[in-house]
Amino acid sequence: MATRKKLIDQQICAGERALYKQSDLKVVNTVFENGESPLKECRNIDLTGCLFQWKYPLWYCENIALDRCTLFENARAGVWYSSRVTFKNTDIKAPKNFRRCKDVTLENVNIYNADETLWSCDGVTLKNVTVGSGSYFAMNSKNIEVDGLTLNGNYCFDGAENVVIRNSRLLTKDAFWNSKNVTVYDSLICGEYLGWNSENLTLVNCTVETLQGLCFIDRLKMVNCRLINTTLAFEYSDVDAEITGKVGSVFNPRSGTIKADRIDELIIEKDKVDPDKTKIICNNIGKQSDRPEWLQ
Repeated sequence: MATRKKLIDQQICAGERALYKQSDLKVVNTVFENGESPLKECRNIDLTGCLFQWKYPLWYCENIALDRCTLFENARAGVWYSSRVTFKNTDIKAPKNFRRCKDVTLENVNIYNADETLWSCDGVTLKNVTVGSGSYFAMNSKNIEVDGLTLNGNYCFDGAENVVIRNSRLLTKDAFWNSKNVTVYDSLICGEYLGWNSENLTLVNCTVETLQGLCFIDRLKMVNCRLINTTLAFEYSDVDAEITGKVGSVFNPRSGTIKADRIDELIIEKDKVDPDKTKIICNNIGKQSDRPEWLQ
């Protein structure tokens, strides 16, 4: 039999650890004012229409569900070391949220400042999430499922592992650095230096705009992708790429196959890579050279 939850409605909770170590609560339209760690070590809490105005609200918690809540700017470092946490229809204005958490679900959530957000988490589901700004989103997290992420912030998913992203718009410099096993479907990715030092990066039906991106990758796969305004791509990468349309320039791929409708410039330095290890399938190559322009 499910435990009946005690109702807290339209209260003002202030002072440090206001509801410390409580369990089986239904908290509605309540304001958490000045006072750190109001819900530290809580279990089985449902929060609806609540306002969080101070630091560290949900640390070391389990089975926490928020709906139509707001975390204001001072509610920094909101959810750390917690598990089975669900946020729905919620606004998060504070940075440094979700650190070393397990089983985090965000649905219809706006994150206005995502600096140091979703770090070192395991088991993350994002659906219809908007990130307004912030660097290093989801750094070193793993086992992530994303559908409908709109992100404006640099260095996202650095060091992330086992990530699937669908139907998203990522405006981000240096995305997916040092990552492993990332697959992106039907998405737009804009930003310099995309994917450096990653392993098993797969892009399917994606549009990419990048300067010197898709380089230094161990096993890069691209299926029916578009590379717009993209130059100096694929340096020292192992590539299996099927490109629709043109590529601005291809530079020193290490191995594999690159198929494109047009390559404006193909740059292969024979003292740096073995050209026989990469198959270029393209009937329209504008220029071929053995040195990049800045070395000529």
